[in-house]
Amino acid sequence: MEKQEILAMYEDAGALLSGHFILSSGRHSARYLQSALVLMDINHATQLADELIAKVSQPEAIDMVVAPAIGGLVIGQEVARRMNKPFIFTERKAGEMQLRRGFSIPDGTRILVVEDVITTGGSVNECIAVIRAHGGNPTQIVAVVDRAPASTDRFDLPYHTALELDVETYAADACPLCREGVLPAVKPGSRGAL
Repeated sequence: MEKQEILAMYEDAGALLSGHFILSSGRHSARYLQSALVLMDINHATQLADELIAKVSQPEAIDMVVAPAIGGLVIGQEVARRMNKPFIFTERKAGEMQLRRGFSIPDGTRILVVEDVITTGGSVNECIAVIRAHGGNPTQIVAVVDRAPASTDRFDLPYHTALELDVETYAADACPLCREGVLPAVKPGSRGAL
């Protein structure tokens, strides 16, 4: 898919928002991507999953797909379905990323990590730490959107994305949107939702 096709999905779904947002990383931004609005259309979810799978090196060598909740759930499930692989997810409890709901990872399981939108990579790195702590072998990461493509040192695994969209973010204490005080900061993301 071309960059413009993916952007059009977000725009048409009303999922490319402008305002003053607090991201799940705690950073602030004037732009927010609400992937859930795009992925509620199963055709879009399937197209984006296929785009991500095409970027996976040796997809036949993947044993399982894992995504961090909540953002990665829908696209992770669809990638797993299209690859015919088991799917599980990590989620936060009391602020700590965990493997719950009776999920387990057999030792040495080769895992593809899937996320919807990445900025700092915090949720993905927390997910990877949980996978490793449970004996899994995370091998690659794919994401629909990378909001900070210039940040090349976020992961110690091969990483691919369907769309790179350089969106400026700010530390909370250095946010020009806060200084201007025009728009209140809102937190549309999922951190703290579970």
